[in-house]
Amino acid sequence: MIDNTVSAGLDLLDRLAEVPADRCAVVSGGRTLTFGELRAEAARIAAALAERGVGPEHVVALHLPRGVDLVVGLVGTLTAGAAYLPVDPSLPADRRRYLLEAAGADLVVGPPGVVGSDDPIDGVPSVAIDALRPVCGDPFADGFRPVQVHPDTLAYVIFTSGSTGRPKGVEISRGAATGLLVALEHAGIATTDAGRVSWNASPSFDASVQQWVRLCRGDTVVMVDEATRADPALLAALIDESGLTDLDLTPSHAEPLLEHLAERHDPRRGPLAMLVGGEAIGPDLWRRIAELTEAGVVRAVNLYGPTECTVDAVAAPITAGTGPHIGAVLPGLHLHLLDEWLRPVPPGEVGELYLAGPRVGRGYRRRPGLTAERFVADLDGAGSRMYRTGDLCRLVDGRLEYLGRRDGQVKLRGHRLELGEIDEVIARHPAVAEAVVVLHEDLWGAPGLVAYVRTREPVEPAALRVHAEGQLPAYMVPSAVVVLDRFPTTTNGKLDRGALPVPAAPVPGDATPADVTPADDEPAGPVERLIADIWATVLRAARIGADDNFFKLGGHSLLAIKLVAGVRKELGVRLPVKTVYANPRLRDLAREIESLLDAERVGV
Repeated sequence: MIDNTVSAGLDLLDRLAEVPADRCAVVSGGRTLTFGELRAEAARIAAALAERGVGPEHVVALHLPRGVDLVVGLVGTLTAGAAYLPVDPSLPADRRRYLLEAAGADLVVGPPGVVGSDDPIDGVPSVAIDALRPVCGDPFADGFRPVQVHPDTLAYVIFTSGSTGRPKGVEISRGAATGLLVALEHAGIATTDAGRVSWNASPSFDASVQQWVRLCRGDTVVMVDEATRADPALLAALIDESGLTDLDLTPSHAEPLLEHLAERHDPRRGPLAMLVGGEAIGPDLWRRIAELTEAGVVRAVNLYGPTECTVDAVAAPITAGTGPHIGAVLPGLHLHLLDEWLRPVPPGEVGELYLAGPRVGRGYRRRPGLTAERFVADLDGAGSRMYRTGDLCRLVDGRLEYLGRRDGQVKLRGHRLELGEIDEVIARHPAVAEAVVVLHEDLWGAPGLVAYVRTREPVEPAALRVHAEGQLPAYMVPSAVVVLDRFPTTTNGKLDRGALPVPAAPVPGDATPADVTPADDEPAGPVERLIADIWATVLRAARIGADDNFFKLGGHSLLAIKLVAGVRKELGVRLPVKTVYANPRLRDLAREIESLLDAERVGV
């Protein structure tokens, strides 16, 4: 066992109050906010929330996109002593409705023009954020002060995928959130005085918590919009233009960015702190990042941690000379590696990882049975609890190595998924008798989800995807649906997942309009033919038509990045990823690329 605890110290808002007022707090597109302005706006929101009876242990749902309003709403909610619940505006209505109900939200705060004052959303009172922050008046002058809270007071609720088909809301206290910041500082991860930190993750994921706790120590938060997140070239440009010192991202997002970082590195600015987490790092990516570390381009850290233990629990510097590992436990937590009988395993042996200490969450919102199952008594006694992660690890030379899961939980492009939740949603379709979802590590060139179904009556796979899209976030919708007469089983009658067939890539032409003839669909001209070849490589398809749609042939964000890289390599054109989304048909995309080539020839 490794024991490494630390006191949480001052509350986050106490630290926020000490930051110089003229320092830049938030940058979002062309909008900026100083710390003085942030505190004043947050105080106005907190005062308005208090007038509505919102205070400690109340939950305010922030139905806001990434931007200044989200940060102001979040800090205002905490200033009122309440807890926030992030609700991504892109979620399907059914998913949003479930989150509000399961969390017992007391109020929804939405963007201007989307919600009206006190108009209910799914039965919960709502208000536009502008209505909570009048431009006149000074709450501090009127005697308003941030509501003082106990370290055990609820700070936020973030939902994660649930194995029973129901997402579960993780409750994290103010003391645990404060302890996260202290741990990052003590471990040397948050070191730069007045750093400039990217907010890259969706607020619905706990990686975003690391950014706003960094804000509370005086770091500037730079919001990264969706177009920039999806395009490595734009992200690299943002790093330069915004003077970022810290960038958080998943391995899936890190891989296509590395080439751009190496090209744009300026030794005078020092290395970029690259905080990588959300999924396992493979040996090749570890080696490539380590090379950039040796060259002084980045200072990279591999971060591991479940939502239930306040974001980051274990950290490892990504350096040469070692294979992938997750390192050592961070301050505020200690760990146990246990066998199935809760006995410690010797160094070098595989055990399940349990985490304990003051940064362990309060439990699952309104789920006492599940809380009791996963938050168990700490072996060290004294009435404390430890969280059962379900992750298998071993300790080698003082370093933790991650070896996979005990259950059906998977990570896909940084998202933590319980496959059982997707099974349950697809099985709700009236035509489906049985459903099982599997993650294939190599589905048409990248990891992807496949749903296998037995049906009661004929149904098109596309209809089942539409059904899933109406209830699940986009990252949980299977890329393919396969209808089977029967599921393969092992000799003891259990499902044989290894025998489930890998679906063939979508057939070019299936995504072609019906009124297009085969002759019309042949790529014409050198650019169309070259783009067709790149698509065929990226999508692993034998033939590509000029009227085929990239995304209907199985394309997604990571494959779009590979497509852009192929265009750059073959034609020397820096094509924004958003151009692929705007022009998914091959012929249209080729026309856009031809325009870029023509502009370069005439020097435009």
